[in-house]
Amino acid sequence: MHSETLRCGLLGRTLGHSYSPAIHAQLAGYSYLLYEKEPEELEGFLRSGEFDGLNVTIPYKKTVIPYCAELSDTARAIGAVNTIVRRPDGTLWGGNTDAYGFSMLVQSSGAEVRGKKALVFGSGGASATAQYVLRQMGAREVVVISRHGTNSYENLDRHADTEIAVNTTPVGMYPNTGVSPVDLSRFPKLEAALDVVYNPARTKFLLEAERLGLKRANGLLMLVAQAKKSCEDFLGEPIADERIGAITKALTAQMQNVILIGMPGSGKSCVGAALAERLGMPLVETDAMVVEKTGRSIPDIFAQDGEAAFRREETAAARRAAAMEGTVISTGGGIILRPENMEILSATGTVYFLDRDPRDIANTELDGRPLLSGGRDRVFLLYDQRINLYRKYARYTVPSTTVDETVDSVLALVRRGQDVR
Repeated sequence: MHSETLRCGLLGRTLGHSYSPAIHAQLAGYSYLLYEKEPEELEGFLRSGEFDGLNVTIPYKKTVIPYCAELSDTARAIGAVNTIVRRPDGTLWGGNTDAYGFSMLVQSSGAEVRGKKALVFGSGGASATAQYVLRQMGAREVVVISRHGTNSYENLDRHADTEIAVNTTPVGMYPNTGVSPVDLSRFPKLEAALDVVYNPARTKFLLEAERLGLKRANGLLMLVAQAKKSCEDFLGEPIADERIGAITKALTAQMQNVILIGMPGSGKSCVGAALAERLGMPLVETDAMVVEKTGRSIPDIFAQDGEAAFRREETAAARRAAAMEGTVISTGGGIILRPENMEILSATGTVYFLDRDPRDIANTELDGRPLLSGGRDRVFLLYDQRINLYRKYARYTVPSTTVDETVDSVLALVRRGQDVR
């Protein structure tokens, strides 16, 4: 059957925003729809004949098995189906491409599995896939950590020799970001950390892995790889593995935010506006978000309620901004004072510190900036107090000179980062 006439889609109960249609659009030219079905609708839909190929997501990966006349060896071994193909005689074939996706995720991280001990957090369907693949790849031992039982979060000390950690739980997934299923520093022999979550791109679990210098990867490449394998099943023909990296790179660039931090008066608003225009991305400013939500000016909030009240509103604004994708986020100068702000923001993009000479800031108009109301000396004091925090949280430090020069510098780094990914 020609790809243009295939009727494919994603079957689930509550699908919300899904990247699957965009991924399949880049893989082939067939129609790809989202099928949200309640449990009582499932049998009628599967027997209806209104599709040629399906991807299946929670909660139906096990439920669909009885409707499949034949299962692939992998689907049978894992006990879950995520791909269904309607055969010429009308019967359904069930396969599992999640295993292929996870194996490609492991490979992309550079982790060496053979002979290693792996700890898998979570006991659901994604956990079963990870366990299967890790054993197939020669792991010495695979231990599943769940909330109860012999191996739980209460007795992790017995697994201090863990070398690979895999998060298959939804912990850290948007909107409940900033949390991790485990403190990775508890495992001194740890070499790699893998997270099946991909929104945000850098969960707290992966941010900690980055700080520890571990090999790591999020679940986006797994999503793309399993889609590529499903597409091959739908079409009955191979697709080059190179497409996985290309599509993952494009999606990553689309999802990543560009986050600007720096002193008040460092040019974040002007640079942000110009950068957003050059990148074709929307711009949001956390200070403006606070003003819009409260209906009050920032000097008024400081004067009437104090700095602590403003900082609470600023954190709420950071959360709302981090929920966006492909956005330039210009922050207030004090955003770095709360570690949770930077954890929230850095999970969804790359942080750039616009480092402007404090002498230049001191020579600009300081009205409307409550914390600079002390004049020139206050600028230098604030710069000395904050400079180490700006450098700590930034992926890149960019000298803030003219708007055009600064935008060119940030743009070069943004594009370099996309090439690396």
